[in-house]
Amino acid sequence: MKRFRNLGLSLLSGLLLSSSWPTSGITSCIFVGFVPLMLLVQYTPKRAVFFAYCLLSMFLWNVGTTWWIWNSTSIGSIAAMLANSLLMCLPCLLYHYCIHRFANKYAIAYSSWIVCWMLFEYVHLNWELSWPWLTLGNVFAASTTWIQWYEYTGVAGGTLWVLVANVMIFTCWKAVERSVNKGIILRIGIIALWLVLPICISKWMLHNHYQETQAATQKVCIVQPNIDPYQKFEANTIANQINTLLSLSASADSSTTLLVWPETAMNAYDEQQNIEQNSYYFPVMQFLQQHPRITLLSGIEMYKNYGTNAATTTARKASNGMYFDALNAAVALQFNQPPQFYIKSKLVPGVEHLPTFFNFLAPVFEQFGGTTGGYGMDTAAHNFSIPAAQCQVAPIICYESIYGAYVAEYLKKGAHLLAIVTNDGWWGNTPGHRQHLAYAQLRAIENRRWIVRSANTGISAVIDAYGQVQATIPWNKASVLHASVPMVKKLTLYTLWGDYLYQLAAILSVVCVVVMVLLNRKLVKR
Repeated sequence: MKRFRNLGLSLLSGLLLSSSWPTSGITSCIFVGFVPLMLLVQYTPKRAVFFAYCLLSMFLWNVGTTWWIWNSTSIGSIAAMLANSLLMCLPCLLYHYCIHRFANKYAIAYSSWIVCWMLFEYVHLNWELSWPWLTLGNVFAASTTWIQWYEYTGVAGGTLWVLVANVMIFTCWKAVERSVNKGIILRIGIIALWLVLPICISKWMLHNHYQETQAATQKVCIVQPNIDPYQKFEANTIANQINTLLSLSASADSSTTLLVWPETAMNAYDEQQNIEQNSYYFPVMQFLQQHPRITLLSGIEMYKNYGTNAATTTARKASNGMYFDALNAAVALQFNQPPQFYIKSKLVPGVEHLPTFFNFLAPVFEQFGGTTGGYGMDTAAHNFSIPAAQCQVAPIICYESIYGAYVAEYLKKGAHLLAIVTNDGWWGNTPGHRQHLAYAQLRAIENRRWIVRSANTGISAVIDAYGQVQATIPWNKASVLHASVPMVKKLTLYTLWGDYLYQLAAILSVVCVVVMVLLNRKLVKR
């Protein structure tokens, strides 16, 4: 019976965590998602047994929320979900160790779990195998009225909210289980306050939000061409794709200053310095000549030659012995102005970039849809200038939009508007593209900036500074979106300070480890 109980708790934890996720979940389940797992810690003193149950919970969470990766890579998706599940087990194993090693010192165990989970998320945001899709603070992406205070904390504040809530509810459960009724009403009241107060603060912020009427607006045209991503790189379709994009863009009027095309919309794969001379792009240059006020911001696929020297760690060697970098980039084009380029910096592990410690697996990753050399990358975020609007726009390419602190770097460098160009069609009509759109809403709240989003097959959108979606183009539809968007200058606390809560958690996790070492020595001496 104990095995069935433990298996049930493991499955329940995974189901609660996955069912809370945007965009079709019950968000409030996240506040109790770890409680069954914490009960498992009590019932399974053997670490190996707990690890097996914990891995099952984490894997179920990963599969339940990111199963759609299968549509683009089958074996690769299983490997990614399993690897992520294993990493998620690490803070939980530390918690298990603390509970069973340091009897009755629950404060150390709870604190260690919270700060080490936040440390895990921080590392997962910044190392080469980064996959922060399931950062706990992301769970509120579909409940933006709850988290307007993210402009002060970022998603780390949401993670802290979730972890502390789980600990409080678990300790209350244990008190009831032990029939410790003293102070139970106070415990429940504190839990209710912890859960409700942030939501009330958020709704108050929305009700009393600052007005942006003084901010100048600019007319933006967003294009969604709805081109099959699995066919768009075929040479015989390039000219047709450019014609589709231009025919949709023809609705831009004389007041439009920014035209946005999706990721890799310009895919004639030429050398960076030859873009303006590429015959496929002549119609684009003619269009811009006819619309001299418009700046075109587009995703572009290109390469950069280095000659006989491998100038970067990502450079590939061609059959002629010359080195080059393949680039997933963004370009800003305007009539009679030199092109502006930004090369994608946050690359998808295994597909666009192979971590250096996995170089020996390059042939395997290539079979899963990745590249042996990987893509080249920029060293930092930088903005595009829009001369007609006298402002700057941040060119954020696809996967980069899930990195809060990285997006904030554009704002610190003077961006007035966030522009996301993406191609979410690889996964089909699944929760993947809807989650990706929801995560963009988090970036709007954190930085109090409007976002224009051009997605190849959808969902293209305009998002205001409070994370509210103002207009969209539905999935699987070719269309255009016109919007007048405020160019805001104000910087939030999160924009200026970035992931300071994660950094604080990293420091506290070191403190917790030191305390555990000292306690362990004390126990050994006994």
